[in-house]
Amino acid sequence: MKNRILVACVGVPLILVVLFLLPRPFTPTLIAVLAAVGTYEALRAIGMNHPRIALYTAVLAIVIPFWVYAGESRYAALAALLVYLILVFAEAFASGFRVKIDRVGAGFFFAFVISYCLSSVVRIGMMEDQLRLSYILLPIALPFVADAAAMLVGMFLGKHKLTPNLSPKKTVEGAIGGLVGAVVLCIVYGIAFHFIAKVDVNYYFLAVYGILGGVISEVGDLAFSYIKRTRKIKDFGHVLPGHGGVLDRFDSVIFCAPLIELLIHWLPAFSA
Repeated sequence: MKNRILVACVGVPLILVVLFLLPRPFTPTLIAVLAAVGTYEALRAIGMNHPRIALYTAVLAIVIPFWVYAGESRYAALAALLVYLILVFAEAFASGFRVKIDRVGAGFFFAFVISYCLSSVVRIGMMEDQLRLSYILLPIALPFVADAAAMLVGMFLGKHKLTPNLSPKKTVEGAIGGLVGAVVLCIVYGIAFHFIAKVDVNYYFLAVYGILGGVISEVGDLAFSYIKRTRKIKDFGHVLPGHGGVLDRFDSVIFCAPLIELLIHWLPAFSA
């Protein structure tokens, strides 16, 4: 617990500085770093041991947030995909059938999913200033708070196992606590940014953000627990003491960030 708190004391201010104080290009830079480390952890988990293919895949994960920031040109994407395919299969041909194509496919899947889903934060960061200020922290804060609330409620009140085969420590009471925590966070978040950004707030929509975001955050956590169980590993990495790897900490964000981006367009909770 001490290590978790220390990492949070360093990591949370760093994220706040990048999202709110530094120029906009620092947001895709942050997402690219998280995506690259997360992809590397996923490649290790699936047993991808070809160093150059792993490198090409990590570079693909790094490029995606900047591609999103630059406008998501389909021709640039097509060119990058073509180069990636040529490089990967050139390595496969030279390996004499030692490269396992299922691991290559899994590596590409993780690189694209991790990086592109996290890049929802980049797209939210490209909104006009008032709305950017209001929304930018939500896709990260919501799953973090839901996870913390679920852990605390589960520690003190948890009695009924939620998914013992996937995550033995998760409880039904903790999941409910995480959902309530997500809703409370969204309402408090709306009140705070009503005064900070001088925007109008639809609290009903924010409650929907909390309910759906709390559920999808739990799904994201369980999804990556499923991957860990199938690969028989406890954590994806050790880069964040007390948390594990980047994927152990940001697994819920990978699922929650795209949902928040969609809800912003379907049910805009803030208006200038």
